Amino acid sequence: MSPELRAALDAAAAAGAICLRYFGTEFEPEFKADDSPVTAADREAEAAIRESLLSKFPSYGFLGEESGSERSEAESVWVVDPIDGTKSFVYGVPLFAVLIGLRRAGRAALGVAYLPALDSTYWAEAGGGAYRDGRQIRVSPEVEFGRALVVCGSHGGFQRVGREEGMARVAERAYATRTWGDAYGHLMVASGRAGCMLDPVVNEWDILPLIPIVEEAGGVVTDFSGRPWSGQPEAISSSPQLLEAAVEAFRA
Repeated sequence: MSPELRAALDAAAAAGAICLRYFGTEFEPEFKADDSPVTAADREAEAAIRESLLSKFPSYGFLGEESGSERSEAESVWVVDPIDGTKSFVYGVPLFAVLIGLRRAGRAALGVAYLPALDSTYWAEAGGGAYRDGRQIRVSPEVEFGRALVVCGSHGGFQRVGREEGMARVAERAYATRTWGDAYGHLMVASGRAGCMLDPVVNEWDILPLIPIVEEAGGVVTDFSGRPWSGQPEAISSSPQLLEAAVEAFRA
């Protein structure tokens, strides 16, 4: 385990403890210009992650959902979402995650996803395999889209980007669909419980930390055209054998 991965795991655990102090209590979220919520827990958790990581790696850059970018030109940049799934967090749903990734020379070098309310941690770094709570994970071996569980983001997200017809075709062709969105859906793919995760709206902090986890588990992360993810505002996580069927639904 690299020093960076160890530091990311420690920072995620500390941030998760901050989140749990707020989770399930009464608090008032604020709303950003795009109507997405932000809470004191988001800000405190990100500040703790930033301080922890940059104190250990002062030459690295940092990109956080809440605090923005610092030294973005650095070869190595931490990419952080302190609470991925803030809407779930606000409503007391335990499927939110602390996400920490490291972008090195433009590529996702490692990723950590900690689900504090479930006390479950996923991690991976390039060439080292993907793990959930210390056990190696792999994507599903299912080869038939018609027997696959497909998870996705909100229906409203598909409507906002004009992909609702494609999602309707997915629902017709897959064995089952569920809206277990945000990081949790991508982690279900990495751990073999779902075949595909369809995310119609993403920022870098939503997806880059998850890319090493999915890829090291044997999966792929692409846009809705099947091209490797490299900054596009959408993402699919999938086992390789189910990707074409998912992409085809949005191409028809």
